[in-house]
Amino acid sequence: MAPRGGGRLLPGAGPDLAVGLLVLALGLLCLWQAWAIPVTPLYAQVGPKFMPTLVGLLVLAVGSGLTLAALRGGWSRDLEEVQEAPPTNWRALGLLGAGLLANLVLIDTLGFVFAATAQFVLVAAAFGSRHPLRDLGIGVAVTLGAYLAFDKLLGVNIGAGILEGIL
Repeated sequence: MAPRGGGRLLPGAGPDLAVGLLVLALGLLCLWQAWAIPVTPLYAQVGPKFMPTLVGLLVLAVGSGLTLAALRGGWSRDLEEVQEAPPTNWRALGLLGAGLLANLVLIDTLGFVFAATAQFVLVAAAFGSRHPLRDLGIGVAVTLGAYLAFDKLLGVNIGAGILEGIL
């Protein structure tokens, strides 16, 4: 598939290229910082550099795709042809913000399971769920599973809060 501009950057594709290059730079920054993490001999297999390196590589892949798309003519021009965006859903944005705030406020006192469950229920409501009890059950199951995986399998304490003696 030949580039739309015959090998030249099409007019208006400059901002798309700038975004692609910025994302590439962020990927490189991620990798640079990941490689700067000190590793002790205690880590026999997966160490603290694994996830940040994986994230950096994924960000680089996205940046490469965006840059390639920009060099082929850009993508933002295609977005202008799409119908007008719907109005902002302020209720959903408020519920998302409330979920983030609930996690921030509750994590130190009640612990990860309660804080993340509250966030899960609020975010589900923001996405249109009308079943708060079902969301609560799913949230408890997911966050409790995540807590136990971190605490028991990985040995990482992410804060049990009031469940400290129980878990």
